[in-house]
Amino acid sequence: MTTTQAGTAVHEDASAAPTSAPPIAEQVVVVTGGARGLGRSITEAFLRHGARVVIGYRSSRDAAEEIVAAHPGQAVAVRADVRDREQVDALIARGGAAFGSPVATVVNNALVDFSFNGDARAQAHEIGYDAFAGQFSGAIEGAVNVIQAALPDFDALGSGRVVNIGTNLFQNPVVPYHDYTAAKAALLSLTRTFAADLGPRGVRVNMVSGGLLRTTDASAATPEAVFDAIAAGTPLGSVTTPEEFADTVLFFASPWSRAATGQNLVVDGGLVKN
Repeated sequence: MTTTQAGTAVHEDASAAPTSAPPIAEQVVVVTGGARGLGRSITEAFLRHGARVVIGYRSSRDAAEEIVAAHPGQAVAVRADVRDREQVDALIARGGAAFGSPVATVVNNALVDFSFNGDARAQAHEIGYDAFAGQFSGAIEGAVNVIQAALPDFDALGSGRVVNIGTNLFQNPVVPYHDYTAAKAALLSLTRTFAADLGPRGVRVNMVSGGLLRTTDASAATPEAVFDAIAAGTPLGSVTTPEEFADTVLFFASPWSRAATGQNLVVDGGLVKN
């Protein structure tokens, strides 16, 4: 390694440069909140493409074990609250122990105690900071715990992938979920700063952001007229499905995204232009 006059460290040979991710079929992947809703679609997408998946869950044990039973030898379920670093360390360790290989990708999908109900949401004149603190603890503390716990595995591989799950609401706040949206906006900032800091270690950090999906647990009660209105506002004339959203998560976990880091890709049929 040499140092330029500006103080920048430069590798003298290409072999010392960060390596790309292994193919998805060779990866151990951790998906937090991976048993239900969008998380389940992400988990199942990785499983279809041959990855071995550690399903992190907090309260959805039955759903997690159902996935494991359907994919023997390819998936394990581990209870972990992402806000608890010891539990997260155990989650990452279980992946390596179960599959005999370091974790290659982590997907920060877990959402802590939030109800997507526009009519019942706390409005600006009444929301307390405790609501914000709760969402920040899940989105930011959780992501920091997961990423830091995975770093030794990433270092062992010479590369790593982090995919954070965001939202298009901080660009298009059609429903002002103040606490949830603020936490996801902060997660985008963390995505970019961690990408800059971890890039020299071969770790790519990106975000995939969606809007209303057709259909998850969170959107199951959404009237059909709302789906139709959103579809009409998109260039593709449709509402994004969880399976379509999961495809983009796979892209950021794959070698195809080897030159992408610090990015936020909005996947909502073109409703929001990023």
